[in-house]
Amino acid sequence: MRKVLLATLLCVGVLAHQTQAAEAVSPNLPPQNLPAQEIGANDLLAISVYDAPELTRTVRVGADGEIALPMLKGKIHAEGLMPGSLETSVAEALKAEQILVDPVVTITIVEYHSRPISVVGAVRKPLTFQAEGPITLIDAITRAEGLSNEAGPEILISRTRLDKDGLRAMVEHISVKGLIDDANPDLNPRLFGGEQVRVPEAGKVFVVGNVRRPGAFAVQDTSDTTVLKVLALAEGLSPFADKVAFIYRQTAGSGAKTEIPIELTKIMDRKTPDIPLEANDILYIPDNKGRRMTVTALERLAGFGSSTASGLLIWRK
Repeated sequence: MRKVLLATLLCVGVLAHQTQAAEAVSPNLPPQNLPAQEIGANDLLAISVYDAPELTRTVRVGADGEIALPMLKGKIHAEGLMPGSLETSVAEALKAEQILVDPVVTITIVEYHSRPISVVGAVRKPLTFQAEGPITLIDAITRAEGLSNEAGPEILISRTRLDKDGLRAMVEHISVKGLIDDANPDLNPRLFGGEQVRVPEAGKVFVVGNVRRPGAFAVQDTSDTTVLKVLALAEGLSPFADKVAFIYRQTAGSGAKTEIPIELTKIMDRKTPDIPLEANDILYIPDNKGRRMTVTALERLAGFGSSTASGLLIWRK
């Protein structure tokens, strides 16, 4: 009976000592315990050594991927290890330098700083955050509060990968329609940190002249952007629109613009096929009095519209 009582008292004493040590250390340790991933440079670790409060502390991984602990002569390599593997390395180092006989080491992640993911471009709130646990492309877009109205048809994911030739930059093209509208899981890749998610703005077609709402309109799909559809976005022609309109299009390889006359009335009467438009085209509808603006004036109007917050052009005669 005396042996049982002595063993019980001994267990109670050990538990009390553990509680006191934890209480002495816990005010200095952040409460976070993030999902275990490979440790990287600048990550913040919480290291706890049982019955050794002087070794229990938070340590930031250096730029060289190593950590330093008091009483240890050398540093310990941490980058690329899981927390469990680093626990073993720390315990072996403490035993090798005869600091502790049989140390019990616990390591948790407090802050990740080695896994940044940047979301930039046509999103509502561009940001950079750390990949704490599993993150997908949809998760990253959600953190950026979704795509803006100016978002183009593709999302670009830039990654850096190490192969036999060294570090190599890779860019993955993701269809917005396939990801959002079709909910294709194959277009929702996992992000591990170190990626840059870019959402380019859609190209624009500029409509000026005798329409009810001149403006700059996003081109989500060039194969589906035509004169009639853009006129519908511009809320139709004004009463003084001419029968002939003009498309001003950038000539490949030069700064000049080509003027393309179109029979607007015939298109609207379905006597002539509708005409596709390209990004950066200027569709100009003059009035029926024969007055025409110069290309320079049209470009100024188009530039003004693209630089305003609303993207609308305000043009009056």
